[in-house]
Amino acid sequence: MKTKNRWLIALSAVGIHLSIGSVYAWSVFTKPLQHEMGWGLKEISLTFSLAILFLGLSAAFLGHFVEKFGPRAAGTLSAVFFGTGVAGAGLAIQLESLMLLYFFYGMIAGIGLGVGYITPVSTLVKWFPDRRGLATGLAIMGFGFAAMIASPIMNFLIENYGISNTFYILGACYFVIIFCSAQYLAPPKQGWIPKGMQSTGKTSGNVKLKEDLRQLTANEAVKTREFWALWLMLFINITCGIAILAVASPMAQELVGMSAAGAATMVGVMGLFNGGGRIVWATISDYIGRPNVYTLFFALQVVAFFLLPNLTVGLLFSITVYLIMTCYGGGFSSNPAYIGDLFGTKQLGAIHGYILTAWAAAGLAGPIFVSWVRETTGSYQGTLVIFSGIFVLALAVSLLIRLDIRKLREANEKQMVKNAG
Repeated sequence: MKTKNRWLIALSAVGIHLSIGSVYAWSVFTKPLQHEMGWGLKEISLTFSLAILFLGLSAAFLGHFVEKFGPRAAGTLSAVFFGTGVAGAGLAIQLESLMLLYFFYGMIAGIGLGVGYITPVSTLVKWFPDRRGLATGLAIMGFGFAAMIASPIMNFLIENYGISNTFYILGACYFVIIFCSAQYLAPPKQGWIPKGMQSTGKTSGNVKLKEDLRQLTANEAVKTREFWALWLMLFINITCGIAILAVASPMAQELVGMSAAGAATMVGVMGLFNGGGRIVWATISDYIGRPNVYTLFFALQVVAFFLLPNLTVGLLFSITVYLIMTCYGGGFSSNPAYIGDLFGTKQLGAIHGYILTAWAAAGLAGPIFVSWVRETTGSYQGTLVIFSGIFVLALAVSLLIRLDIRKLREANEKQMVKNAG
């Protein structure tokens, strides 16, 4: 059987992530739904929160499904759930039922989101042992950029065809794109090595291929300290990132006196840095290693969050927020490669799914936490200083995990010497 083209596998992954990532454009529906249905902002926003909650839960519970039945079956399952969920939201609008909207878009589409998110990523890590960061960064970049592509399309459809028809059209289109992309997905054959590495076996271009520290199942991985270190680092990175996303506009207006239009422009540009950071940081991680990238993330954000409340110039404020956004996006894309380094590829999809529960938890905690701190302290300044302190904890965890990595590496080297002897 002919070996598949790994770059086409990557393209298929991007197709899936561009589709499911459209969930980030949910706010496009807010005003039309308020106007047409008369629902409140909190009721409409809950739909998005439910989708992210079910993303995390389904990623955790269906990770084993991906490993057992393969990426093609899992991708097809994602197409069915996400397509049905989005189209079902159209039915909910026609029937004027908020509960149906929660069921279809929040739960059904949310399940499609979770399984669709982990399916291509776990496959890509296996196809790109030499460029893990780049490969996962490409796919997850698609998720980050999706809202920028989807938003104007959604606006056009709503204006010309109405809200319910927009959901029907989008549901059908996403089903076709995800289904077609999933059909090309497949893991490489046992023992497969990329062409450039077949002669050397160890390097590809300037990237030195490192052996995975071990090959663990998902149930073995969750019993390790390194798993919970990764979970905590991702949780902190997402909580603070989502909090900034949630309040960027009012915060810019309050702290540096930015106009509403200027703040709206800044929020739009943040999406570019969120998406771009996913590919840039993940690619850098191939060269300097995942532990160094995570330490760099957190060191930069400790400084950035501490500086933000003291900045008085709009441009400097925007640049600092953009830097935070690159770290937010990069945390997502570097994570699957880090999982592969620490736990191997035996059940990477399932382990990634378990770790993504940090996203579900942060999706609920982030906006609530920033609102609570804002109300308690009376300003965003106190909020940002507290976030800076939280990143000190993340930085400490990123340094402590290196001790475990060093011990594992030393144990592996001793074992190799023993086997050779």
